[in-house]
Amino acid sequence: MKKTDITLQRDIIDELHWDPSVGVVEIGVAVRDGVVTLSGSVESNTTRFNAIHAAERVAGVQALADDLIVKLPSSFVRSDTDMAHAAVEALKGNVEVPDDGLRVRVDDGWLILEGDVDWQYQREAAAGCVRHLTGVRGVSNLITLKPRPFPSDIRHRIHAALQRSADVDSKNISIETANGTVTLRGSVRSWAERQDAERAAWSAPGVTSVDDQIAIRIPVTAE
Repeated sequence: MKKTDITLQRDIIDELHWDPSVGVVEIGVAVRDGVVTLSGSVESNTTRFNAIHAAERVAGVQALADDLIVKLPSSFVRSDTDMAHAAVEALKGNVEVPDDGLRVRVDDGWLILEGDVDWQYQREAAAGCVRHLTGVRGVSNLITLKPRPFPSDIRHRIHAALQRSADVDSKNISIETANGTVTLRGSVRSWAERQDAERAAWSAPGVTSVDDQIAIRIPVTAE
């Protein structure tokens, strides 16, 4: 039988309490038709990020809305100027982030990253290395990917990558490609599997955007 919203809510609360990276925080969890909303306040962007990922791991989550607010303790508050300098140094110190082409803006503790890079993993690495800096309330990753030639066999390459993955049920995923955009459709068993499929698409040369329309299959529990 389908996991009920009440059961899913309980499972998410248990997972949040179980994950030591989230810690003992009061996070509200609301569930309706498999759509989860996290609410309340946390003391760091790192806790917010970890709570979101903990909820995404739970079987039965169809989508997730983040209404968490970061309220920093007074000892963690830094000026926007200090945070901008810290972010620039963090980007320079990350070997996965290009040395030039990126810009940082800070607005009341919120980091905005701009510029362009060659690969999606570089875009993710840039956000990842500043997300956990002291004083960060959130990150807006506005970095774009540079246009590059789109190989004619790109669909085959992505399909082959999905087949190689032990964590992705590739037979239930369809791939469409056009002008640098990859569209994924079908269904998978979990949110993590959906993310793995999207990551495989981003790893293909020439891809500048991924439209992930993959649905998560509703788990069936024994009666």
